[in-house]
Amino acid sequence: MTTEPPVGAAGLFDALGLTYEKVFGQEPGLVAVIDWLLAGLPAGAKVMDIGSGTGRPTAERLAAAGHRVTGYDVSPVMVTLARRQVPAASFELGDVRDLPDTPGGWDGIAALFSLLMMSRGDISATLTRIATWLAPGGLLAFATAPFDVEDTEFEWMGHLARGSSYPAEAYPRLLREAGLEVLREDRAVFHPDFPGMRAEEHLFIYARKPG
Repeated sequence: MTTEPPVGAAGLFDALGLTYEKVFGQEPGLVAVIDWLLAGLPAGAKVMDIGSGTGRPTAERLAAAGHRVTGYDVSPVMVTLARRQVPAASFELGDVRDLPDTPGGWDGIAALFSLLMMSRGDISATLTRIATWLAPGGLLAFATAPFDVEDTEFEWMGHLARGSSYPAEAYPRLLREAGLEVLREDRAVFHPDFPGMRAEEHLFIYARKPG
């Protein structure tokens, strides 16, 4: 058990760097939802990657398919790694909660495990804003670890942090209330290859903005 004080998202992912990509980058559920996004986007789509991490695999695969990808992350280390690893995409240091509203400005948005280290209120508000950012027919690839927790301290990958989530059944409801059509929900149990980590339940949601 670590004895360090809880760290924020920027500090946590600054510390993890490429280790995060190594452990989680080839998770089958993650690969599947990226495959779906790639299959459904129009040519040269404008895509936002929220919590873009090291740029791999999400931004790298999208950019390689010819899409115009902009990734946002709160971790300076992750932004530096992503710019180096995926020069075909753009990466900016920024919190999704601070981004300007761009109604209908994006053909696709990926939010893959990127909303966990905020309050429930911020999670709900961010999902609502994401729905407005999508163009009619735009696609959302969403993933999270579903738990019934609010501002809870937890140990993860050797670090102490705080976060929030909702039970799995709440997320489709939140997305529908935001105006999106939920096309598919997948639940999976992932076993991270990292010392001391237990299996995690993951939720993947495939959604579309009507129009």
